[in-house]
Amino acid sequence: MGDEQDKLLPVANVGRIMKRVLPPNAKISKEAKETIQECASEFISFVTGEASDKCQKENRKTVNGDDICWALGSLGFDDYSQAIARYLHKHREFERERASAKIAASNQNNIVHESNG
Repeated sequence: MGDEQDKLLPVANVGRIMKRVLPPNAKISKEAKETIQECASEFISFVTGEASDKCQKENRKTVNGDDICWALGSLGFDDYSQAIARYLHKHREFERERASAKIAASNQNNIVHESNG
């Protein structure tokens, strides 16, 4: 059983996610949390496995976000695929902007140090 538990999402995290969509006074049984825990973990494994198969066929070792989007679409979860693709695009934009800001700050810091030196 310990090995099986290692493949599941933490039940506390699952419970927190479930609580977000319920009214504040709602209660969630342990059985309900564990059921969602198993379903969500299985879903993640199912999608990741499909993405991994694609990567193996393409002789790649790393599964990326685009592979997950493809897998969701391939498995018939088009709505999720499109939503994840939008999220992935925004995430990549944010990361590019953050990297640019870091470089700009570093360059500004170098200019200040050079003018003081």
